[in-house]
Parts: sequence; structure tokens; C-alpha cells
Amino acid sequence: MRIALTIAALLASATAFADNPPPVRPEMSAHALESAPVVDGNVLGDPAWTGVAPATGFWQVQPDEGLPASQRTEVYIGFSGANLYVGVVAYDDDPAGIIVNDSRRDTSLDDSDAFLFIIDGMLDRQNGFVFGTNAAGIEYDGQVIKEGAGANRTFGGGGINLSWDTTWRVETRIADYGWSAEFEIPFRSLRFGRSQPQDWGINFQRNIRRNNEIAYWAPLDRSRNLYRVSEAGTLRGVNPPSSRNLQLTPYGLGSAQRGGGLDGTETDTEFGLDLKYSVTPSLTLDATYNTDFAQVEVDEQQVNLDRFNLFFPEKRPFFLENAGLFLVGRPQEVELFFSRRIGISDDGEVIPVDGGVRLSGKLGSSTNVGLLHMQTDAVDAVAPQNRFTVARISQELPNRSSIGAIYTDRNGDGSYLVAKPDDRNRVYGLDGRWGIGDNLTVSGWLARTDTPGLDDKDRGYGVVAVYNSPDWQIDTHYNEIEANFNPELGFLSRTDYRKFEAIILRNVRNEAWQRVLQMRPHVAYRGFWKPDGFQESGLIHLHLPVELRSSAEFGPAVNFTRDGVIEDFEIVEGVVVPADTYDHTEFVLRGETDESRPLSYGFDATVGGRFGGDRASISQWVTYRRGETFRASLNFRYNDFDLPGGDFTAHLARLRLSYSFSPKIQLQALVQYNELADTIGTNIRFSWLQSANSGLFLVYNEVDERAVGAPPTGREFIVKYSHIFDVFD
Repeated sequence: MRIALTIAALLASATAFADNPPPVRPEMSAHALESAPVVDGNVLGDPAWTGVAPATGFWQVQPDEGLPASQRTEVYIGFSGANLYVGVVAYDDDPAGIIVNDSRRDTSLDDSDAFLFIIDGMLDRQNGFVFGTNAAGIEYDGQVIKEGAGANRTFGGGGINLSWDTTWRVETRIADYGWSAEFEIPFRSLRFGRSQPQDWGINFQRNIRRNNEIAYWAPLDRSRNLYRVSEAGTLRGVNPPSSRNLQLTPYGLGSAQRGGGLDGTETDTEFGLDLKYSVTPSLTLDATYNTDFAQVEVDEQQVNLDRFNLFFPEKRPFFLENAGLFLVGRPQEVELFFSRRIGISDDGEVIPVDGGVRLSGKLGSSTNVGLLHMQTDAVDAVAPQNRFTVARISQELPNRSSIGAIYTDRNGDGSYLVAKPDDRNRVYGLDGRWGIGDNLTVSGWLARTDTPGLDDKDRGYGVVAVYNSPDWQIDTHYNEIEANFNPELGFLSRTDYRKFEAIILRNVRNEAWQRVLQMRPHVAYRGFWKPDGFQESGLIHLHLPVELRSSAEFGPAVNFTRDGVIEDFEIVEGVVVPADTYDHTEFVLRGETDESRPLSYGFDATVGGRFGGDRASISQWVTYRRGETFRASLNFRYNDFDLPGGDFTAHLARLRLSYSFSPKIQLQALVQYNELADTIGTNIRFSWLQSANSGLFLVYNEVDERAVGAPPTGREFIVKYSHIFDVFD
């Protein structure tokens, strides 16, 4: 019956699409400006914009899908010299109601009045760069690959690489007409073709937060977002200048360490260099020597209360540009290339990176290429000296489709623990994506690993089908990983399994509802089996989230779980979970208030059975902000287990504080408490950015291990300065 209903829904949506084809793609022109604008946010008072016809006519996706935006927006685009200029006037009949809640670079703009746009300079209708700001002048930029493919609203995933940073600037102002902004983006910060003049893909988004309103220039339905490059409008008449781009970014660093097992105070100095060269306007060569990431925020602590590997996201800037190009597999479950394998050990210890190079971008208008080679030092009893190589190519095809291949190689010196005559590992992989109509996408990957001593059963593959319409989301996934599949330069959450996962979600809106924006009832299933048919994990998830027009959200859920434990394992020290199959029921309640308010609160509570006993897991977070300058967020996760093998708690607490003196000068702190490890970690960072991710950084790290007999508190202070030199300016 359920399969019949699903097929009926697919047919109904296909019929609706045929009866209501998408609107004509909007167009606008880029103007050659007689003089460059004065970038101060005063669009209406700047004579440089005189005679430029703005783009107008934005359409809502929420709260009132399909209706014109409640406020007028005008967007001006021009170019002069080496720069592209974008001016926006966001008219507002209630300027006092404009909401600005943060000014940190790349902070989410979902809870602010904001303006964003995506540029598809290659006009491939799949990839692009996003720029955005709010009325405080935040710099928000990111890179979109394959329209953000990989996002999964139930189980997590990717979408946009916000750690991609480039050189540009924006200024804003609030006035009696609303607010306005002017962007200056060097052409060298973008990727585009060689022809003159050029047409680019482009779309604009405006958020009016007090109404929870989102509107786009190129109309989209509510199941899409700005990353949907295939439905963007067209910008005609762009004339980028012929120019060379070579950036050198040297850095100097001084550090002092004390405690944590050290005898006295140890000091150190380091120097290094990053290079960026545009081989063509769409192909970039990056090189790094004596690579350092001292300014990167520490990882958020996690507690492993299961048998499988934890995933920690990549935060290091060098590895994040074009990171989506190298992504093959299932995010956070099986990834053929995972850059944290370079320069970070399995237990999080830093391994010195001597240097490396990366060539990435496009050949022509539709062939993506990526080549990466890095070398790391040996660390006694941790890792050998390694050379890492990754090669990636993908060919884009019409209608969101593509086909590609990837190769990875880790070549070690054989010095780790026991000398190996052939200390290396290779992966060979293929992947593809097929867009069917407007709503259906089928993708898959197939790979084989080559590890000395591991023969046969060294393959893995996965297939994904995603149907996404305004009313329905239907996802199905199947993965199979053989016992000797071993991508040492990738990530596996678990090994030797078959997995099936599916979700059916219905978006329900009714304009007659006064306070409710939408409901998203859904059912999801996920199961992992060993090759002999033994079920290692299972989940049936029923959830009814309700989103209010204020953006507050709540909803009950119930989970039916199965855990098949093959061998006894120690979940925490002194508590053993015996081998058995455990079937349980969990009750879940989730909710959060309007996060655009100065004070907001959220919780996620799960109560039920676990491993033959009882578990209560409650995560609560509260956020307070004062204007766009100060923000404090406290998150506490309560874990209480009552198992046949013993009782224990495993609490985590995390406090974030940030103060923005300006969008470029910020002070941030992260304090974490891990009850199981009985440690308190502190990371304090002061940054004075010059551009992109360069400038002055002051970093203080402290780890206080409170257990009896632990070493003294470890403290570290770092001063780092980096500067971007544009050689051909």
C-alpha cells in the first residue's frame, strides 16, 4: 500500500510539473561603469550607478510561496577595471524592524535581514560562488559544488563550503529607506571562461527576518534554495579583463608551551608560505610550504558511546578550497578522500606538514580536475613519513548530471611501529550523477582499494535516488562495503556491511493557518547488515516537526532501534556490553525558539532503551546576543545510562563567547568540559583580518586534565601573522 501511494505521489508531481512548467529564466545586464563606485554602502547617492538598470521583482518561497516579496529590492551590477561591483538597495517601510544579530565572517545569515547572491561564472548550471551580507556588513562567502549535493535534512550532510574564503569587501548602511550594500569583488577571486563578452548564471536572495520571509529574483519553489544553480537567472555582457593572478601569503609564528608533561617552558618559531596562481581564469594552482593551521578553532569534543568511528569535520583552510570536487562516497559514512588523514593522527595529534601543491578547477567549460600532492613528517610511534596523492576528474553533463573518477595514494616510509617493505595504500573509484526531469536525481559510486596483505573483498559501492518536489522528498540509499575495503586516505564509519536507508517526507502548508508555517511529517528507515545477514544496526524513525511562522519549531518523534552486538565491548571504562541483539523504543521531543531573538533556547531529548538497559540523552542550548557585537551560547548534553553491566553518566558542556569590535576584528572563546575524560579545554582566539583568512591571530589553548595523577595543566600561547601580497597589482 505504501509503495502504491509513493508511486502515485511521484506520478502526480510529474503531471503537475508538465502542467506548470518553470517560469522563463530572468535576465539582466552587467554595465561597464565609467568610474568605480565609492564602496561605502551609499548606492543611491553614488553617481557611478547612474544609468544602470537594476534587477527587481523578487518572489517569495516563504511564508507566502509564489507571491511577490513584501518589500522592494533593487540590484545593480557593473564592472570597472579589475573588479565586479554589486549594489543592492533593500527598501523597507519599517527600518526600525531590521534585524542584525552577528557580524562575524561567514556566520549564518538565516536569522538576520540579509542579501545573498550566487555567481556561476562558467555557466555550467551546477557550481558557483556565494556572497552575502547583512546590515552590519558581515563578509559571507562560500563555494557550491553540484548544487550542494549531499545534503540530507534528516541524517545530515553537506551543501556549501563556507570555509572557502577569498579577497573581496562590502560596506553597508541603514537609512530611512531601509538598508543598502555595495560589494567589490576582484575578478581574480572568481572563476570564469575566456570568451568576451560572457554570460554568467546568477540569482539573488533577500531575507526579511521579522516576517521569516525568503525571496528570490529567479523564482524557486520551497524545496529549493540559492544553491539551485540550474534554475538561476542569467547575467549578460560581463567583460572580465585579461589579467594575471599571483598571490603570496607568507606567515610567521611564535609559540610558547608549558605544562602538560613538559619540563619548563618550550618556545618555537615557524615560517611558511602559501602561493596561489591562476593558470587560467578557471584553473588555480595552490602551493604550501611548512603548512600551519594554528588559527583554526579546535574540534568540538564528542563522546563515543557506540562501536563505530566518530566523524570530525575538516576546518583547515588550505584543504577546503574546492573540497566538494574531491568528495566521492557518502558524506560522514564512507568517503574515498578525507583530508583530515593528512597532518592529523587518528587520536587528533598534529603531524607536521612539510608542504604540498593542488591544481583544481575547470578545463574548458564542463571538465573539473583536481590534483593534490602533500608530504608529512614522521612522528615516532604515531605515523611514518608519508606522501599523499589524489587525482580527480569529472565531466559535467546536461541537467545536473556528471561522470567522474578518483585515485588516491598514500606512500609511507615503512617506519611506523613495524617496518613494512611496501607501506602504501591506493584507491580507484568511479562516480556518476543523473538528473531526471526537474525533481529526480540518481547517483552512485564504485571503488576498489589496494593494500598489501589485504586481498579480495576489497570493493565498495553505493547508489542514491533522491526525489525532491515542493510537496514530497523521497530518498533511498544503498551501500555495500566489503571486509577488506580499506581507503586509508578516506573515512569509514564502520566496515564490512550492507546498508539500506530511505526517507519519505511530506511538506504540508496551508495559507489558512495563522501561526503555523508548515509541517514536515516523515518516516525514515536505516539498516546495516553483515554479509551473513546479521543485522548490526536498525532504525525506524517517525517524526512530526511543526515550524511556526516565527521560525520556532517543535515536534515529537519515536524511534524503534536494533543493535546487534557481535562481540562484547567496553562502552566506558568498567562497563561491558555483552554480545547480543537489543531491540528498543525511544521517545524523542525536539524544539527551538525563534533564533533571531536576543535570547533563544533549544532542546533535543531522547528517552528509551539502549543495550538492554535505559538511556536518557538530553541536549539543551541557550543563546544570548546583544546587537551584532556580542554573542554567548551554552550547550549542555546530559547522558545517563542504566545498563545491566553498570550505570554511568557521560556529560558534555560547551560555552562559546564572541565579541566583534568590527566585522574584521573579533575575540572568540570556546570552553569545553568532558566528564568521561574529566578534562576542561579552553581555546581563545583574537583575529584582526586583513582579507580572506589572513591577518593577525593571537591564540591561547589550555587543557586541564583533572583526573588523579594527570599531568599539570597544559598551556600554549601562539602569535601568528600572515599577509596576502598580490604580485601583479
